[in-house]
Amino acid sequence: MRIDTTQLAGLPTPAYVYDKALLSETLAAIKAEIRDNANYHVHYAIKANDNPDILAAIAREGFGADCVSGGEISAALAAGFPASEIAYAGVGKADWEIRLALDAGIGMFNVESREELEVISQLATETQTEARVSLRINPDVKADTHAHITTGRAENKFGIAYEEMIPTIRLACQLPNITCVGLHFHIGSQLLDMRDFENLCLRINELQDLLDEQSICLGNIDVGGGLGVSYTDPDGQPIPDFASYFATFRNHLRLRPGQQLHFELGRAVVAQMGSLLTRVLYVKHTAAKDFVILDAGMTELIRPALYGALHKIDNISAAERGDADQRHSYDVVGPICESSDVFARDYILPRTERGDLLMLRSAGAYGQTMASTYNHRPLPHTFIL
Repeated sequence: MRIDTTQLAGLPTPAYVYDKALLSETLAAIKAEIRDNANYHVHYAIKANDNPDILAAIAREGFGADCVSGGEISAALAAGFPASEIAYAGVGKADWEIRLALDAGIGMFNVESREELEVISQLATETQTEARVSLRINPDVKADTHAHITTGRAENKFGIAYEEMIPTIRLACQLPNITCVGLHFHIGSQLLDMRDFENLCLRINELQDLLDEQSICLGNIDVGGGLGVSYTDPDGQPIPDFASYFATFRNHLRLRPGQQLHFELGRAVVAQMGSLLTRVLYVKHTAAKDFVILDAGMTELIRPALYGALHKIDNISAAERGDADQRHSYDVVGPICESSDVFARDYILPRTERGDLLMLRSAGAYGQTMASTYNHRPLPHTFIL
């Protein structure tokens, strides 16, 4: 984030601050990597950040949308994403959400089970619409990430077992008002080792070979998202390694002639553009350790409490008053009445005082969108600079 910190002093806290210039650079970097591949389509995963202005900026650049709820479909349409470029995923789609998607004429449903497929067929028949579906296959591929954000193992709740792929495709072809257009995969989030994506490619190649034996060819392959970002060095790596990511699929995935390849990137698009701005309420000294108590907590940024995630923390005020070289160890915590309301333990910061402004970096993804009003707290402010 390259926002001039002098712009932050008068802002109310806690607040999410977004760098619109970095978003533009990130979107341009993605487009540069796929411009020679007319069959590559990137859908932005709205669950990462659903700020309306951010959504509108992404839609204007020609990206599609990846939605996991009826509310996200409505937000995508309002932001200007074409209905035909919306993919709708999610393991538990309610009837009203399916009807909403059918009425809008979305590009595809990513179907998670035979049971869901039958319900979509029933509702499409009732509304006299046609549902384009991709079957989400659970590839049973291990990904090097936190257990709470891995999605492609056999024990996860997501997707159809790959052994059931062909029977489910045949069912989709028999059901009324269903058009089976492709296969969908997603193995997890915050993945930085390209070998995880290589393994996914190899599994997809195996499954496509099985389809060839049955003379089945589907027009779309959706590999999901999952590309991670640097939480430790957001200034040194403000834009993720899109070159290696897209090259992995170009080099290892064997598409059939005419097949379209879809990606669903979320965190990689918006994480580094956002920071949580917060003010120090107290510096509490105890015999065991010192605590920096902030006016932001797990209600504003739940990732540390939920996943044990660590965000880089910058003390803006200490840098401005020249205390950057006076280092001290603190537990950085929030005001919520939960012992898990901790951003970092034994974290080295410049000497910190009451009233200092701190920034929790790389918070543009799964930050504001997961904020809550627990403890009857107001939702955080938002500023796009």
